[in-house]
Amino acid sequence: MDLSTSLTLVRPELILSFSSLALLLIAAWRQDAGRLVSILSVAALVGAGVTSAQFLAAGTDATAFDGLYRADAFSSFAKILIYIAAAVALVIAPKALEKMGAMRAEYPVLVVLAAVGMGIMVSASDLLTLYIGLELNSLAAYVLASFARNDGRSAEAGLKYFVLGALASGILLFGMSLLYGFTGSTSFETIGQAMAGEIGTGLLFGLVFVLSGLAFKISAAPFHMWTPDVYEGAPTPVTAFFASAPKVAATALLIRVTIEAFGSQAQAWQQIVMVVALMSIVIGAVGAIGQQNLKRLLAYSSINNIGFLLIGLAAGTEQGISAMLVYLAIYVAMTLGGFICLMQLKGRDGEMKEGMADIAGLSKTQPLLAAAFAVFMFSLAGIPPLFGFWGKLVVFNAAIEAGMFPLAVIGIAASVIGAFYYLKVVKTMYFDEPADAVDTSDDKVLSWSGGALALAVSPLGYFAIPALTAVTAQAAGALF
Repeated sequence: MDLSTSLTLVRPELILSFSSLALLLIAAWRQDAGRLVSILSVAALVGAGVTSAQFLAAGTDATAFDGLYRADAFSSFAKILIYIAAAVALVIAPKALEKMGAMRAEYPVLVVLAAVGMGIMVSASDLLTLYIGLELNSLAAYVLASFARNDGRSAEAGLKYFVLGALASGILLFGMSLLYGFTGSTSFETIGQAMAGEIGTGLLFGLVFVLSGLAFKISAAPFHMWTPDVYEGAPTPVTAFFASAPKVAATALLIRVTIEAFGSQAQAWQQIVMVVALMSIVIGAVGAIGQQNLKRLLAYSSINNIGFLLIGLAAGTEQGISAMLVYLAIYVAMTLGGFICLMQLKGRDGEMKEGMADIAGLSKTQPLLAAAFAVFMFSLAGIPPLFGFWGKLVVFNAAIEAGMFPLAVIGIAASVIGAFYYLKVVKTMYFDEPADAVDTSDDKVLSWSGGALALAVSPLGYFAIPALTAVTAQAAGALF
């Protein structure tokens, strides 16, 4: 394949790369360019998303740069989700960061660069491309976590994320080196062919280490230890970004690696994925029960939801992957909505609030905000008729269809534990006495964004099921 064709296939990444360089120059030459750069960054993300949508509609399925990069329906769908989540995270950020004294033009540029890395991650068809995309995303994320320079918690979050991220990268690199050493290639396709038949101990260790490194990136137990601290310490707009776009990218990368590179050894990785899924569901649910900080609670919620997602991967079927993508799309809307509601809480002095006690009696003082927050909590819990119920239903159905009835039953039973802490939030808002020290944000962008996402995860979301099912089936089919 010639260079011009390869460059055509990487158009989304090129749009974001050149945009980030131009925006960096604007930030350097113009004072107080934060809002302008944010608007232009959102425009760049929209442009990249439109390009990915065109690839998806055209049924593009080709490799670029001698097999290092793959543009197909799966990567296009994942990129659309990533760019939408990143754009929403940028739209809701400026006013909140300005109140913290942390809004600078570098923020949207870092988000755009992280989006470049995430796009490379989901299109990776080689271990080298995988690592480049992963580290480009991670390096931007470390800086974003510690972006509030005057906040000690933010600095701590960035340091913890960096140290544990470096450890996870080392584990991943060690696994990649074993795979290369025993197969003689870094290509997913060649690794998959080499792993056909009986697998040796060296390749098995390589598989385990790669899966362990990727489990850290998606916050799956027992590699979840960084998540609550980083989510709590990072500025809330950054946490909203972490909980959405990078989660989609890392999950899509894990799917591609397991299906394309390890697909012939499903019996080896399915056991690992099942154990990690159940651990994530239980640890995420139990860990959230005693949390009094809402950002930490949502961190454990993300761990819990990753467990449900991995049930679809454990099925190892096209239906399971399609169910995962449906769940991911719904999850992005639910988690962004939850953080948007949280960002609207502030004290009388303008300081953002994030404690469980701060939402006490919110239904009496801010009924619309409380109603939206309740919708997101019920949806995350998977309570019908909200759209989050459909996400869990399709994942459990895929596991049952794949003959994993016990896994589905245990997952359903464990989801009941998770419902407790979501209901605890709703109970605090609707049945406790109102908190005196809490006001709400006057940011209309947050209000409209939260309202739109609440409608998306309400029963109205079921109208999107035919289109969503068709697109995710097309995306999953690209892997098989």
